[in-house]
Amino acid sequence: MKFISKQLILLIVVSVAAVSCSTTPTGRAQLTLKSDAALAQEGTRQMAIIRSNSPLVQDRATIDYVACVTNAIVGTLESKDASMYWELAIVNQPDVNAFVMPGGKIVVKSGILTVAQNQHQLAAVLGHEVAHVTARHANERATRGELTSYGVEVLALILGGGYYTQTQGAYGAATALNTLGIMNPFSRMQESEADVIGLRYMAMAGFDPRESVKLWQNMNKSAETAKVPEFMSTHPSGDARIELMVENLPEMLSLYNEAQAQGRSPDCQR
Repeated sequence: MKFISKQLILLIVVSVAAVSCSTTPTGRAQLTLKSDAALAQEGTRQMAIIRSNSPLVQDRATIDYVACVTNAIVGTLESKDASMYWELAIVNQPDVNAFVMPGGKIVVKSGILTVAQNQHQLAAVLGHEVAHVTARHANERATRGELTSYGVEVLALILGGGYYTQTQGAYGAATALNTLGIMNPFSRMQESEADVIGLRYMAMAGFDPRESVKLWQNMNKSAETAKVPEFMSTHPSGDARIELMVENLPEMLSLYNEAQAQGRSPDCQR
């Protein structure tokens, strides 16, 4: 029976964890092993594909409106993030969606504008997407994806007591734990973190953070399919997001009032 040293397993785990630890804007520790430059390059490539293959909004007023809100949000960032080459594409599709790619590439589906009913609500959407970039969530997720199979094997070794034959039997259980106990909660954590950071950005830019609650009320109303149970979803439920935003409103309203007092009061017209 082949024995695998637990000391060796521990050494490998500690070595990997020590390679590249950083913190997000909320102060949460994260593991980021990928090259930010390489990820940004891939984001640029994907954006070019989207621009080439998607029906882009041509209406100048709509483009200027979304760009106005985006620029106000980006204007609140620290210099290292604000100096990034931010790029915006508005795709003429009815999906109520927006997403971001590494390197500051933001894609907005025109359908989101039917739910985000004013500049403040759109700022909640865009602040959330910008937050994914500044928090290096793409790097974190790419790192996790690279380490997932490795981590499952290590967990299986631990569950199997270090013995090769027992480890094989524990592998299936470890994979299930990885799928339900690691993958989904981590993704929900990133989404919730981006909600909080995005609220901060919109408030600092002079957008009313109270409108974020109304945005998610609108989102709930527009939902076309039955809700997936939150513990199985990769995103928090709309109700959970509203609760999180309400919880953070006192701090965000203070930032908003400060921005207003300093003359930051965007007037993005559609």
